Amino acid sequence: MTIDRRNLLCLVGASTAALSSSAWAPTAWTPSAWALDYPSRPIRVIVPYPPGGPNDTIARLFTSKLSDSWRQPIYIENIPAGAGNVGTVAAARAPADGYSLVVVTSSFLINPSLYPNIGYDPIKDFAPVTMIAAAPHVLVVHPSVPARDVKEFVGVVRASPGKFSYASAGVGQSSHLAGELFKLATGIDLVHVPFNGAAPAMNSTIGAHTPVAFISLPAAADHIRTGKLRALATTGSARSRMHADIPTMAEAGFPDQESVFMQGMLFPADTPIDIVDLWHREMSRAASLSDVRQRIDALGLDLIVNSPTEFRAQIRSELARWSKIVRDARIRLAE
Repeated sequence: MTIDRRNLLCLVGASTAALSSSAWAPTAWTPSAWALDYPSRPIRVIVPYPPGGPNDTIARLFTSKLSDSWRQPIYIENIPAGAGNVGTVAAARAPADGYSLVVVTSSFLINPSLYPNIGYDPIKDFAPVTMIAAAPHVLVVHPSVPARDVKEFVGVVRASPGKFSYASAGVGQSSHLAGELFKLATGIDLVHVPFNGAAPAMNSTIGAHTPVAFISLPAAADHIRTGKLRALATTGSARSRMHADIPTMAEAGFPDQESVFMQGMLFPADTPIDIVDLWHREMSRAASLSDVRQRIDALGLDLIVNSPTEFRAQIRSELARWSKIVRDARIRLAE
């Protein structure tokens, strides 16, 4: 997903500059008659993945703040099935009354190009609230790979076609598409080896079984720090604040490689705009709190809160972009 991280972080700062990072109080709000008493009962937030992952952690972090503010329970419903599709479909079909939301990842943008009968339309079936956080992918290699930067790496692979393979978190995952985007740009012969998640992909690369990996930066950060893996470049539009020593692909001489592992929040379509706007304001307020920022930093993510309009525009552009990459790279799911 292409994001100008610096501009979005400026947006967060501008929208929350007047807010205290140590205080928490409900936002001033003039609701419509529809939403006059909102929220008056518990709110469900669907997480289409298992408990414990970044998607789940972020959902619980932010909803706990809103629940405290509104004095209404906000509960997480994990639906870990169908590569996130089952939970996303459940959210799309939920009543558009403000009491059901979904927290999605980059798969929300990629899956429509991979699954012929996905069960939801990412534009028509949802009312975006905001992005929440994101992190770039990173190209990492085992220390045995004789390359110190991306240009050297491309040269090494070209000199030994078919010898090198790269690990990802799975077929159709954003890390996989980051790798395929790089292959399309360079024309190198790099075999994709998918794993069931980032952890086994990292284990394989650390063990030199797959000496290369495209993976989210948070998944590789500790291994880079300890020297088990060598980071060549990230796929962000700017250097990561917490890993400023790693150049971007553009800085390494390979432009148009931007992609991120993102988290975002959406309502079902036709949810009253007053409620969507209220959630956006309260999410922005939560993002200004020091403990929230510290937790996001600990996850290795960049905190990004943008407007519903901006998020919808990004969804539209990224759907088209990733659809083209899936088509050009001829990515297919196993039958």
